[in-house]
Amino acid sequence: MEKLFQVIASIIVLNAELVDCLCKKVYRQEVKKGNYILDPSKVSDKMFFVESGLIRGFYIKEGKDITTGFMREGDFALSPISFFGNMPPFEYLETVEDCVFYVINRENLHYLYDNFAEFNKVGRVLVEDYYVRSETRTHFIRMNTGEEKYKFFLKNYSYVINRISNQHISSFIGVTPETLSRIRAKKR
Repeated sequence: MEKLFQVIASIIVLNAELVDCLCKKVYRQEVKKGNYILDPSKVSDKMFFVESGLIRGFYIKEGKDITTGFMREGDFALSPISFFGNMPPFEYLETVEDCVFYVINRENLHYLYDNFAEFNKVGRVLVEDYYVRSETRTHFIRMNTGEEKYKFFLKNYSYVINRISNQHISSFIGVTPETLSRIRAKKR
């Protein structure tokens, strides 16, 4: 839980009472590679903090698997639509590697907000970070060429290059695997 405490302590001062409450409200979960922690058939009231491992977000459109993003160590993973809106999510979250998470449900998060006023700042900072990431992804999607998207990918997602398949990279940047190979060949 040390990484989770470090992230929270970078936002607010952690006191003993809050640490004790977090230890009671948050639980550890291990999930093997290739499993879904979120799927569009079920509403999710869980937020995952990635202690170790890698998650890939994706949706299915016309039978194709479209990668939407990656969450790594130190990131939070959730579907805002499902977690905050109590609706089925639009995408799957799949473990790309064996993962260790710290998980909190909606009810326990609200308990922390209600009983530790300072914890509301943690929520605000995380929502702001999520929004910035969402806007960045939206900009990424609107980029015109495969080369521009690949440059953006290399700059912003280099941490996943050796951890995911070329299929996931090509899906994420919106090109075929063959086009990705041509783009990479030009870069050399």
